[in-house]
Amino acid sequence: MDEKRKTKISRFLSLVLRHRPEEIGLTLEANGWVPVEKLIKACADNGRKFTLAELREVVETNDKKRFSFDETGRKIRASQGHSLAVGLEFEEQTPPEILYHGTAEKNLGVILRDGLKKMARHHVHLSADTETARAVGARYGKPVILQIDTGKMRAAGFKFYVSANGVWLADAVPPECLKVYE
Repeated sequence: MDEKRKTKISRFLSLVLRHRPEEIGLTLEANGWVPVEKLIKACADNGRKFTLAELREVVETNDKKRFSFDETGRKIRASQGHSLAVGLEFEEQTPPEILYHGTAEKNLGVILRDGLKKMARHHVHLSADTETARAVGARYGKPVILQIDTGKMRAAGFKFYVSANGVWLADAVPPECLKVYE
């Protein structure tokens, strides 16, 4: 399958598995799973036809590991980033001493004043490396990387989780735990 088709399928899956499953007549289970057969049929019924083999290729080759199958391979869900109420069953984890967040330069003033907030998502997304943070920030404008002091946050009672695709998650990051990395 060519990259353009993979990207098109991946973007559509992000929409329906993270934000608007009702657009194609799906309802996600409480923990975000949906039967693979139902997903493929609902997508096809709404003009987004792809095969099980194509779906597997999208899941297995996605560089950000946005989706995962359950242990049986019969259900699929988005790894994180939902704007819907889903319980992804994350267990609390101890993060590295420093995590990073990429944003656009235009957002810097508000973030340094108010901290990072989850907004419409369930968590603030953080990364363990600056390259990922830079790539995320670049999606929204001139990138700025913020450094997060996780030790200070943990001492203040904040909890951290890590998704199946390695994205670190927190409910918020207070401004006193942030500093501009670059």
